[in-house]
Amino acid sequence: MPIISCSNLSFQYPGSNSLALHFSDTVINKGDHVLIQGDSGQGKTTFLNLISGLLNPHSGEVQVLGTNLKALSPTRMDRFRSDHMGIIFQLFNLVPHLSVSQNIILPCYFSRRRKASALGDHDDLPSAAMAYANQLDIPVHLMPSSVSQLSIGEQQRVAIARALIGSPDIIIADEPTSALDPKRRDQFMALLLNACNNRGITLVLVSHDPSIQSFFDHRLQVVS
Repeated sequence: MPIISCSNLSFQYPGSNSLALHFSDTVINKGDHVLIQGDSGQGKTTFLNLISGLLNPHSGEVQVLGTNLKALSPTRMDRFRSDHMGIIFQLFNLVPHLSVSQNIILPCYFSRRRKASALGDHDDLPSAAMAYANQLDIPVHLMPSSVSQLSIGEQQRVAIARALIGSPDIIIADEPTSALDPKRRDQFMALLLNACNNRGITLVLVSHDPSIQSFFDHRLQVVS
């Protein structure tokens, strides 16, 4: 079943004389693990912004779960993104003044759908956060702690848990391993892929690091 489909996709930044991205027809199916590759400046992050509705294409069309993103108003797009997409940022973007538990459940405050899903098997959101923490080997004693007190490895796990809570359809990750040494990179990828597999979640990850290719069953090359 197609989760994401792109038709003759191109994007040009205002004031620029050249395309920042051109992408041929592409289909990403449910449960796929897709690595988006390309040199720096080739449009990898632009592609993520297009499939997550943060940008509209200059030409062509992006459909996610059968919805034409360009047809959505900004408010509806924000809701659609919150409901169906979990995001993992390059530097994790955890909220430093919130606890581990509060960071994990944060998406549920923006999405009724994900909140309902998280509460489907748990009495409350902190219990749901604890369940994800247990699955990702986040020590229980850290749950009330500020994320600023965590190691990089622990922050990785919190970022994955926050993206996964409420079982979004798609996880989008932008260079999440770029600041990690090889051991931490491999641990991060193993955790992320195992979590996506367990829930049937589609993963789209951008990286310029060729060493992670073996983790993916599909690879797409972005050329500007």
